Formats: sequence, C-alpha cells, structure tokens
Amino acid sequence: MHFFNVPTAVLQLFVLLILASPTTACTKQEKCYLLRFLAGLSRDGGLATSWRDSSTDCCEWLGITSLLHVNLSYNSFSGGLPPELMSSRSIIVLDVSFCQLNGPLPELPSLVTTDWPLQVLNISSNQFSSEFPSATWKMMKNLIALNASNNSFTGQIPSSLCLGSPSLALLDLCYNQLSGDIPTALGDCSKLKVLKVGHNNLSGTLPVEIFCATSLEYLSFPNNALQGELDGAHIVKLSNLLTLDLGGNSFSGNFPESIDQLRRLEELHLGSNKMSGELPSTLSNCTHLKTTLISRSTTSVEIWAISTSPPFKV
Repeated sequence: MHFFNVPTAVLQLFVLLILASPTTACTKQEKCYLLRFLAGLSRDGGLATSWRDSSTDCCEWLGITSLLHVNLSYNSFSGGLPPELMSSRSIIVLDVSFCQLNGPLPELPSLVTTDWPLQVLNISSNQFSSEFPSATWKMMKNLIALNASNNSFTGQIPSSLCLGSPSLALLDLCYNQLSGDIPTALGDCSKLKVLKVGHNNLSGTLPVEIFCATSLEYLSFPNNALQGELDGAHIVKLSNLLTLDLGGNSFSGNFPESIDQLRRLEELHLGSNKMSGELPSTLSNCTHLKTTLISRSTTSVEIWAISTSPPFKV
C-alpha cells in the first residue's frame, strides 16, 4: 500500500477544473497543477498519454469533462473535502477513503431544489471530526451507499438519512463517536440491506421500528451502550437477515426464541451482554448458521456457545 502526497491546493484546483465549463481554456499554470496532480497518483488509469499532449487544451483532457467516477483513495491529502466534489452535477461515485482529510464534512446548501446525482460516497478512514451532518442527506435523493466509518464524527445519527435518500442500501458509521438514541426513522429505510454502527457511544434501546426495514441482511450495533430486551416478535420480521451483531452492549432478558425463524442467518453475535435464561433447542433450525457467539456470566446461568459449521447444536 502506497500513500502519495498531493498538496491540497492542487486538489482544489483539480476539482475546479473538473467542474469548469469546457469552453474555457485553461492557463499554463492550471496545466502545470494538473500534471503535478497526475505525478502524485499511484495509478493514472491511462491519463498520462492524454494529459501530456501539449497540443491539446487541458480542459479537454480525458477525465476533466463528463466525470462520473472519482477515486482518490489511499493518498495523503490534507485539509477538508472540497464541497464541489459532493455537489458536482456529474459525479455519481466519490471515494476519498484512506486519506488524511480532516475537519467537518461540508453541508450542502439546503435551498437548492435540484437533487445531487451522487450515488456512492466513501469517506471512511479519514480524520473527519465535528458533528455528523444532517441537512446534506435531504439533498441526496440518489444516494445508495454511504461509508463514513473510522473517523471521529460526533453527534447523533441523522433521522433524515432515509427520508432524504430513499434508495439507501448501505450505511456504515462504525468506529466514530456518535451518541444518543438510534432514530426510529431508520425503519423507513425500505431498501437498506447493510446497517453498521458499531463501536460508537449510542445509548437507549433498539427501537422496534428498525425491524420495519425488512430488506436488512446485515444489522450490526456492537460495542455501544444499548440496553433493554430484544423483542422476539419483531425480530422475525427481518427474514432476510444474514448477520445479527449486538454484542458488547447491555441487553437483558431472555434469549429470543423466535430467532430460530431467521432461517437465512449465518452469523449471530450476542456476547458480552446481560442476557439470561436458556438457549432454545430450536436454534438448530438455523441450518445456515456458521458463527455464533453468545457468552455472558450471570448469577444463575452462563450462556456460551460457538459454532463454526452448521447445523448449530445446543
């Protein structure tokens, strides 16, 4: 893995050139900045041949106009994320993961009536801090995947996420500093398949509304401060669930017997909670179960079970 240092000023100018009108000829200095940007990339994707043609206006170089996919991951950018990237009228995939971007994530103007075309946003493994934005997602009607994991975002999970982005299928907010309750509005995410918000400071209960997101295949909230009992009557609604990870919280009560109705379940992690009682023998009905961790010592019962191959046997 290699990291390449690219000055923030060069990145910002590169962005402006991408978004500039193709009828505007670029200057000699702008051309120089683009070539310096190219020299700092680990893979140029064939850009070198086009960009080093001195007879062509650099505003007409490959990738400068009609840009749809931007992958700037694994670099050493500093400073913030230029808002022009998120608010581009053409970019549908933006990946700036594993860089050194910091500061707040820019909020997009809420007064603009046109929806942004962005579908995939990966800002994971940076140094973003401050409160996780909320108004921005109201403008992201086309957003399908959002990965903001491994940063230092604070605040709460925005309740507007799926209201503004009804097509959202993947949401990864793991390894941040988010706090507060899990918003009930996540239950409105009818197309959400992957929900990962582990290793934060969330509190309160797991709202029953979340089980209305019946497309979920991966539900993960490990290592937070969640509590309360797991509602077996609602868990069964998640018939597509492959992974359930709620370990490292403070859930109490008996093990939900209805989990055996999740016939597609492959991984179950409920370890390090405060649950008690006995494991139902019907758990062996989950014939696809490959990994199970349910460990917790209580005053009366110790529940501990690991299985690496189906069927699971109590």
